[in-house]
Amino acid sequence: MAALDVRRWEARTGLLFVLPCLLLFLLFRFGPSVAGVLLGFFDSSIGDSPTWTGVDNYRRMATDPVFWESLRITLIYTILYVPASMAASVGMALLVRRAFRGAAFFRSVFFLPVVTSLVLAGTVFTWLFSSEGPITKLTGQSWLASTTLVIPALVIVSVWSRFGYGMLIVLARLQDLPRELEEAALTDGASTWQRFRYIVAPQLRPALFFVAVIETTNSFQVFDLVYVMTGGGPAHGSFTLVMALYEQAFKNFDFGYASAIGVALFVMTLVVALIQRLIIGRSK
Repeated sequence: MAALDVRRWEARTGLLFVLPCLLLFLLFRFGPSVAGVLLGFFDSSIGDSPTWTGVDNYRRMATDPVFWESLRITLIYTILYVPASMAASVGMALLVRRAFRGAAFFRSVFFLPVVTSLVLAGTVFTWLFSSEGPITKLTGQSWLASTTLVIPALVIVSVWSRFGYGMLIVLARLQDLPRELEEAALTDGASTWQRFRYIVAPQLRPALFFVAVIETTNSFQVFDLVYVMTGGGPAHGSFTLVMALYEQAFKNFDFGYASAIGVALFVMTLVVALIQRLIIGRSK
């Protein structure tokens, strides 16, 4: 009984110490989220008191062609970016998995873009893809001036800047896998692809699920790279959902409608994450 009382006292003491941080987390993390959801049911702008409008903002969203076009562009970007980023992450993790001279150096180099300022990277790549840049001279067309090539250009920069993070997650999982199964398969004559498909890949499922959810969330929320490189152009060819939210909130000052777009974005991200959970994350 005395030991039980001591454990309870320790638990209460620990809770007391973390309570200030917990309250600040709830206030600044969940407080704005709840306020944003509620604001979606109001007509709100600078200088005016919020007016209750019910679901009018969502009705407006359902008939807004700009919203649907920005959703289409965001989905195209996501469909291109997520598989490419995951493939690069897995490929690089397999490349630096084995211990060889300089492995730590290459791991650091591959991770370096993750900690590089995305604004700086976007500025550099804007020049590379510009009409005077080397990529345009090599391909004969300015990618950022083409409504067809602007999304692939953004995907290339995004993959370059993000694959290092997924590489570390996959690499950590790879280093925990028992090597005996692969060695046995190699002895039986299995090819590199067969060993990866039937032995390594199934055991990577938890890591792949985590990377898929993280990268999908990032792709739905892409903004800074688009803002720096294209500003949503050309001809709204890269006008993503978050760009639409930004325009409504900070250009039109329609905070109620912007909040409704944010709620819709959250719901779509959650639904996609649940689908990924069913496809990738389920256990056999």
